[in-house]
Amino acid sequence: MPPLTIAGYALVGLTIMVAILLVVVIVMLVKAASGRGLSRKSESRGESAMLSMALQEAVTKLKAQERATAARAEASERLASQIVEGLTSGLVVVDRAGRVQTINPAAGRILGLDETAVSIPFRDALSKAPALADVIAEALEDSAPILRRTVALGGTSKPSHLGVTVSPISDANGVLQAAVCLFTDLTAVVELEEQLRLKEALARLGELTAGLAHEFRNGLATIHGYGRLLDPAALPEPYRPYVEGIRAETTALGEVVTNFLRFAKPEQLAMAPVDVRAVIVRALEDLPGAAAAVTVEGEFSVVDGDDVLLRHAFNNLVRNSLEACAAAATPPRIVVRGQVVDRDVRITVDDNGPGLAAEALNRLFQPFATTKPTGTGLGLAIVQKVIVSHNGVISAGNRPDGGAQFRVRLPRSKSA
Repeated sequence: MPPLTIAGYALVGLTIMVAILLVVVIVMLVKAASGRGLSRKSESRGESAMLSMALQEAVTKLKAQERATAARAEASERLASQIVEGLTSGLVVVDRAGRVQTINPAAGRILGLDETAVSIPFRDALSKAPALADVIAEALEDSAPILRRTVALGGTSKPSHLGVTVSPISDANGVLQAAVCLFTDLTAVVELEEQLRLKEALARLGELTAGLAHEFRNGLATIHGYGRLLDPAALPEPYRPYVEGIRAETTALGEVVTNFLRFAKPEQLAMAPVDVRAVIVRALEDLPGAAAAVTVEGEFSVVDGDDVLLRHAFNNLVRNSLEACAAAATPPRIVVRGQVVDRDVRITVDDNGPGLAAEALNRLFQPFATTKPTGTGLGLAIVQKVIVSHNGVISAGNRPDGGAQFRVRLPRSKSA
C-alpha cells in the first residue's frame, strides 16, 4: 500500500473527528431520552431537534475545514512538485533500501535517464554515471552529508563534470530514510578554468623560451650559412654527403625553431567579424587533394577572430587528418561539419583514418608530442593556442564507427 499524502492524512484525521462527534451526540441523545421518561416526550423532541441542528452545523463546519485543509495540502504538494520539476539542477532521491524514488527532468536530461529509472537500485539507474553513484553510496553508508564535490563523468566522447551535494534524511529517531542528491552541470565552468590555466601556461612558456629560441635560430643560421659556403664538388667524394647532411638538418631545425617561436610568442590578434565557413573553405584551398577528400556541411556563423590565424588552424587540422589517412593507406574521407548552438559555433573534423591511440590522447596538444616519424609535434599545439586565444575550446577523440574526431567550439560574434 503506498504511503499517505499530506491530503490523505488530513482527510483521515477529519473523518475520525466527525465519527467521534457523532458518537458523543448519539450518547447524549440516548441519555436524555432515558432520563426524562415518557411524560416529557415533547420536550425531548425539542431538545433532539436542537441537538440535530447543532450536529448538522458542526458537520458542515468540519466538512468546510476538511475541504480547506485538503486544498492547502494539494496546493503544497503541487508547489513542491513544481519546484522539483522546475529546478535547473538535477535531483535524485534514493530511499534507504537503495532504490530511486524521484528523478526530476533536469537530472534526466543531464544523465540521460527516464521514468524507467524510478524504483530500481540506484547503481543500476546510474550505471552510466558510476562516479555519481559512488558519492550517493558514500552518503548512505556514512549517514553524513557531502557538500560541493566535483565528479567527472566519462563514457561519452565529451567528458562532463558535475558539482554534487548529497543530504541524508533521517526520521525523528535518527534512522536514515533517504538521501537527496542535488547536482549541477559544471562542464562549462571546468572548461573555462582549464582554458584560463592553459592561457597562463602558454604565456609563461612564451616568456621563458622566446629569447632562447631566437638565440638558437641565430646559431643555426650561422651553421647553415657556413654549410652553404662549402662546395661539395671541391671536397673528396667521401665528405660530400656530410655537407648535404649539414644543410638538410640545419634547414629542418630552422623550421622547427620557427614553428616553436610561432607557438611560444604571444599572439597579436587582428580581430574582426569572420565567417567561419569562408575561413574553412580558404584553408582547404592550400591543401593538395582536399577538394576531392573533404566535405564541408552544416550550419556556420560569424565569430570575432583573426582570419589568418583561424585559417592556419583549420588548415592544420585538416592536414593532420589527411596525413593520418595517408599513413594508414586509407582513401581519405573527411567531413568538416558546423553547428550553431546558442552563442557558440561548433565545428567537428571527422576522418576515416586509424583513429587516435589511447596513450596519445592525453598529450595530443602538448608541444613536440607526435606519432608521425617526420612530424615536429607543434602543429596541434599551435592549433590549440590559436583556438584558446579566441576564447574557444578544442578537444579530440575517436568516432564510434572508426576514425578520429576533432571538436572546436568558438563563441559567436556579438554582432551575429
